[in-house]
Amino acid sequence: MSKKVLVLGETREGVLRNVSFEAIAAAKQISAGGEVVGVLLGDSVQALAQEMIHYGADRVVTVEHENLKQYTSDGYSQGFMVVHEQEQPEVIVFGHTALGKDLSPKIASKLSCGLISDVTEIEGEDTDASFIRPIYSGKAFEKVQSKEDNVFITIRPNNIAVLEKDENRSGDVSAVSVDVKDLRTIISEVIRKATDGVDMSEAKVVVAGGRGVRSAEGFEPLQELANLLGGAIGASRGACDADYCDYSLQIGQTGKVITPDLYIGVGISGAIQHMAGMSNSKVIVAINKDPEAEIFKVADYGIVGDLFEVIPLMIEEVKKLKVNA
Repeated sequence: MSKKVLVLGETREGVLRNVSFEAIAAAKQISAGGEVVGVLLGDSVQALAQEMIHYGADRVVTVEHENLKQYTSDGYSQGFMVVHEQEQPEVIVFGHTALGKDLSPKIASKLSCGLISDVTEIEGEDTDASFIRPIYSGKAFEKVQSKEDNVFITIRPNNIAVLEKDENRSGDVSAVSVDVKDLRTIISEVIRKATDGVDMSEAKVVVAGGRGVRSAEGFEPLQELANLLGGAIGASRGACDADYCDYSLQIGQTGKVITPDLYIGVGISGAIQHMAGMSNSKVIVAINKDPEAEIFKVADYGIVGDLFEVIPLMIEEVKKLKVNA
């Protein structure tokens, strides 16, 4: 039996995040031919609705209000619950992002339904759908099925393949009026860390540095390599603790969990805390002068050598490949 699926589109600085399109792809599989409805919350999101439709949504519902300009769990939950009551979906899909991890438990509590979080793979469809998620810091995986009629999942970015964009697809875009009020939290100012390039949580390539980088200046060639590869820069907790970089770059159990196509660990020993955040990367390359470093146990490719010699050589080779491409 086909299902109606509600997908929350997540925006950042006026642009839809890639995880929104991954969530649509997940919704299409679960729906078994049912309707996929996108939801956009913000103060100016109407213009983004068609993009969700181009990536597979059948129609989009927007909620615009000045109190939704910045994300708050109170404001977004008010807007989403009104749309949910109107649409009465059988399935809800969010991205397992900072926003999704904060908002989804609140919505699940309001709906008195279960929540299957951090899904990396979906098998089957409709009532036979199984959801695979990592447990024990990525050391094992479990396959979960919902006993309830209603299903609520969050998906980890970079794991569900996005459907091909079709700019000829069309669908209805409707607006719902919600009086977002009585907010317990007011965002008076947002101070963003100065970061260049790709968002690490959605990057296809991540170059991460550890204590072996030795200094903030030591991260500069890593940033150059990441830029050449169209990727993002990351770090171990040790590098952050040593003030080589900002904590916003931390990968690990208490940092960001990433699953890029290519992860390059530079001067990182491979502490359990760090590997919990990157061990599910599709290809792992480790560069370390210690041949006994733990990270080599999970690496697909290992380079035993001085990173200050290896990284410049890699940069040089990548530049040659780009010139000849």
